[in-house]
Amino acid sequence: MGSPVCGFLKQNNIIFLRFFAILVLSCIPDRTNLCSNPSFDTPTIPPHSSSSSIPSSLKTLTLDGYFSFENLKHAAKDFGNICHYLPIAVLHPKSVSDISSTIKHILYMSSVTKLTVAARGRGHSLQGQAQAYQGVVINMESLDRPSMYIENGEVPYVDVSGGELWINILHETLKYGLSPKSWTDYLHLTVGGTLSNAGISGQAFRHGPQINNVYQLEVVTGRGEVVTCSDKENADLFYGVLGGLGQFGIITRARISLGPAEKMVKWIRVLYSEFSTFSNDQEHLISSNNSFDYIEGFVMINRTGLLNNWRSSFNPKDPIQASQFSSDGKILYCLEMVKYFNPEKIDVLNQDIEKLLSELNYIPSTLFLSEVSYVEFLDRVHLSEIKLRSKGLREVPHPWLNLLIPKSRIFDFAEGVFGNIVKDNNNGPILIYPVNKAKWNNRTSMVTPEEDIIYLVAFLSSALPGTDGLEHIMTQNQHILDFCAKAQLGAKQYLPHYHTQDEWRAHFGTQWETFVQRKSAYDPLAILAPGQRIFQKAISIT
Repeated sequence: MGSPVCGFLKQNNIIFLRFFAILVLSCIPDRTNLCSNPSFDTPTIPPHSSSSSIPSSLKTLTLDGYFSFENLKHAAKDFGNICHYLPIAVLHPKSVSDISSTIKHILYMSSVTKLTVAARGRGHSLQGQAQAYQGVVINMESLDRPSMYIENGEVPYVDVSGGELWINILHETLKYGLSPKSWTDYLHLTVGGTLSNAGISGQAFRHGPQINNVYQLEVVTGRGEVVTCSDKENADLFYGVLGGLGQFGIITRARISLGPAEKMVKWIRVLYSEFSTFSNDQEHLISSNNSFDYIEGFVMINRTGLLNNWRSSFNPKDPIQASQFSSDGKILYCLEMVKYFNPEKIDVLNQDIEKLLSELNYIPSTLFLSEVSYVEFLDRVHLSEIKLRSKGLREVPHPWLNLLIPKSRIFDFAEGVFGNIVKDNNNGPILIYPVNKAKWNNRTSMVTPEEDIIYLVAFLSSALPGTDGLEHIMTQNQHILDFCAKAQLGAKQYLPHYHTQDEWRAHFGTQWETFVQRKSAYDPLAILAPGQRIFQKAISIT
């Protein structure tokens, strides 16, 4: 049987050619950055024709939920706190049909307006990706969430709303001794949000990203159609939506793979002074059959009193040696490892960890260990967030840069960036760790470097008061990108952000044609996710 895209082309050839021409011609044509000013001033973009009639038109819809047309500044703000685009309305859906009806209505209005739609979860985007200038933002957390259905048989899974938070899924599935196998470092995000990107954390070397741990989706396409899809049913849409940056549909429900969950974790940190030794040990661990359950790493540049700061959460293996270690003026690399366990098997666990550590070449005096609950470890970033909020430091710009670097060029990257372009990490942590792509499904929309082992490198900067300003951090980010391009490292952005069609075409490479075909099939007028700036909303030709 042919794919849905092929069927669409056969049945609607004339319409397709018309839509395709509109879509390609309306791709974003220049490098104008409308996110440079973190205020709520509206960008210099012409208003929609007949824009005054749009709210009245939306008010005619019969919905289970409702629209709001005033006090919308919250929908023009995200975690990045750099881009601020005011929508014309926010939909608070109670049902999936609310989302479908709204999209169909906007399609019907497409001859007179360039109205677009953005699905918003917790607003954790970095560059306005979940915003819609003079469009409609859908508050996915308003969607009624039926009780999670948990199947705890031979192939366990959980059925959840696309607006559900991963932290809630964790707590609910643990009641059955189960949990999702792949996570992000921060769990207070919606299912639809992370699955539209990838969802990567320290478990990805073993289980792949979150998009590799999904059995089925319910999606509302850019045509307003509600479609159930999986690898066996509507597979083209299924794989397109996973990692598809919201371009082909809004995820309203997901069936997520589960596995057994232990109660505790052994949490370990060690330091390295040489990058090659650090990366070799990381690659060794992710390639071992009996390894840790979570593996990440950090770069520490000129951090004073580093090990003393760890003592609040970790215990040194050798307190005397640890107290004599100095991190001042050095570039150090931290390997962070976790092993899950149940208390009755602590003796076996300690033997396994001792063997694994004996195979590594870290600085002996820097071995620190801790034991915490499984939930406390997985929700660790939220605890830091609470502290920042209490100090009024959460609502600042976060100009993050996330890169995927092929293994063969990671040493070149480290040598060119750490200590040269980036001279300290006072603005926030720098994550670096490898994943094995053998565990990943290459049919999804996510784009990665070609090699089997790739490194995630994440510069998680915050423009905090008293530190380098936003402009300095963004300039530094651009210098890193320029270095990658000049050195031809083959790097790809994770959570990508570009301004021109040429940049997006280069990002997707050989996948670009498939991406455009899927857009034409499932969202032919480019209504969905305008904040990604991949395609621009087209006016239909009747």
